[in-house]
Amino acid sequence: MSQCNENDEKSECAAKIIVLVGVGLMLMVVAVMAFAAGEPTGHAAARWDPLHFKPAIEQADDKECLVCHAEVLKPSVRALSPAGVRADKAIAWYQTLDVYSDNQDTFHRRHLVGELAKKYMNLRCNTCHQGHDPRDEAPGTSKTAQADGYTLRKQVDPKTCLMCHGQFNYEVMGLPGPWAQHGETFGNNCLMCHEGIRTARHNVNFLKPQAIEAAGRESADNCYGCHGGRAWYRIPFPYPRHAWDGMDKDVPDWAKNRPTGSEPRFLLDVWIPPSVAPAAAPPATPAPAAKTSSRKAKPQSRPAVARKASKSSYVRIQTVKGSQHVSQI
Repeated sequence: MSQCNENDEKSECAAKIIVLVGVGLMLMVVAVMAFAAGEPTGHAAARWDPLHFKPAIEQADDKECLVCHAEVLKPSVRALSPAGVRADKAIAWYQTLDVYSDNQDTFHRRHLVGELAKKYMNLRCNTCHQGHDPRDEAPGTSKTAQADGYTLRKQVDPKTCLMCHGQFNYEVMGLPGPWAQHGETFGNNCLMCHEGIRTARHNVNFLKPQAIEAAGRESADNCYGCHGGRAWYRIPFPYPRHAWDGMDKDVPDWAKNRPTGSEPRFLLDVWIPPSVAPAAAPPATPAPAAKTSSRKAKPQSRPAVARKASKSSYVRIQTVKGSQHVSQI
């Protein structure tokens, strides 16, 4: 009898073990299925979202970015600083220019939803943010790392910021010194020279060319704001030297290494103000009728007739075999 009792106990224990193992396996399967069915959550997983890498980030919409980064557009300026200084009684560095009339605001709000941003800019999240490697934030450090598009341990390439926050390059313009010191010599009017010089400008997808040109005619301060007035760096940005109507064929020494077109990701069909649009060409006179001949005449191309400059014009920039071709449409 005692031997039978021992066998029954062993069988009962084995059955309990089998049940426990089965329940454990079922719970594990359920957990794996639940994880696979839902999106990974948490900051660690989100850092590796494909949206943070090329090519997805190049096509990203701001709404996709703001799903996780909505806080960048929330007003968060302190009404009172820890030292007891009131924001409405203090002037931030960006408020020192006459063209800025808003209250103090955060960095991203000033660039995306501020008064000047809405009026003159068309910035998007991926205008500045082109991705980075969360592992060590260094390009090209592993086979899977993004090779380019960002800078060592930088969320944004400083050259992108330099486009609007560089120094005023008075040396290449032949000015005796910075605009803030010598602007009065030119009547505080940038268009005294730039009415006919480097007139192919601002034609990028993160700016509003029409509004900028109009603002430049109102006041040179509007130009200076992005061309030296809000400088973060000690150097100027080497702007591409786009061809313009009447451009001198001789390239100055300082411009010989300059690009002749903007970065491909910044190109678009752009607006050209009437004042800098190419002059209208006279209508072509019809050619006299050719004499009949037994030979087959070669087809003649239609003469190009420029549109009148009284209306806003657009150009299309095409890249053919590495060279930029600008055509008015």
